[in-house]
Amino acid sequence: MNILVIRFSALGDVVMTVPVIHSIATCYPQHHFIVLSRTGITSYFENLPSNVQFKGVDLNQYKGIGGLGRLYQELKRLDIDAVADLHDVLRSQYLRLRFLLAGKKVCHIQKGRAERKALTSGNPGKHQQLKTSFERYADVFAGLGLPASISYSPSKTSKPGWIGIAPFAAHAGKVYPQDKMREVIRLIAQHADSRVFLFGGGAKEVEMLESWAKIAPNVESVAGKLSRKEELSLISSLRVMLSMDSANMHLASLVGTEVVSVWGATHPYAGFLGWNQKLDNVIQVEMPCRPCSIYGNKPCREGDYPCLNQISPQMIAGKVLSIAFDE
Repeated sequence: MNILVIRFSALGDVVMTVPVIHSIATCYPQHHFIVLSRTGITSYFENLPSNVQFKGVDLNQYKGIGGLGRLYQELKRLDIDAVADLHDVLRSQYLRLRFLLAGKKVCHIQKGRAERKALTSGNPGKHQQLKTSFERYADVFAGLGLPASISYSPSKTSKPGWIGIAPFAAHAGKVYPQDKMREVIRLIAQHADSRVFLFGGGAKEVEMLESWAKIAPNVESVAGKLSRKEELSLISSLRVMLSMDSANMHLASLVGTEVVSVWGATHPYAGFLGWNQKLDNVIQVEMPCRPCSIYGNKPCREGDYPCLNQISPQMIAGKVLSIAFDE
């Protein structure tokens, strides 16, 4: 059976599919899985079982109903028998509808929108752990008759004292204040045996990280200097990664690197904590107004993100160093 697996969207969301697809493909070697996503991220799917194929597409080439119709015709030639829609947006809804009308079995993710709305309602009584994205992805395959437990443990060799810091995220509600992050880097770099690598992308981020790299000789910015494959290899060598609730947390999880993650407007209860990451390594301040957003893209109710500003640099640096040197 040829199963089309659809997940576009942000990099972190796509990377979160890897542990699930790896587990499903391992449990069902008789089936062939075709992962449909954006171009340029093939390297994150290279170590999956041989019955997994990655198909990257440039969505700019498939705009509108006409473009999606052309994409469907291309996918149809792959002899698809079933569709696992792990995204449930207009593009994936169109594609799965076409396959459904062609008599194929389809199943799509249940995002739990009502539960997420309750979580961000400002009512502390509604604060409870929701299903993780990994569980929601696995439910889709179970709906296609392919139930499996998620088991994904990449092998890695880390170097003591090697620390990655990824200080950025897509939305302000997820980003630790820059002046405080600079202090975090200074505190970590004071440890003589530490080697700190700064991760980021985009011209402004690269410029800022280059300036932060001057804090100490043992701090280096790798932003914009590595290919995706090289970056993933370096992350695999780290003893610990410091990240926001962002894609870098999931990239580190993909290669089995322990993550200290900083959470502000968002909350691990929403189900987006990295695969196999520990709640003990989550840095957050519990407040009645948290979480105010699932994705961190809503204005702060208090105006200045006290959920982030009340986290001290010492809290973060202490946790990172304790892991980096197994203290």
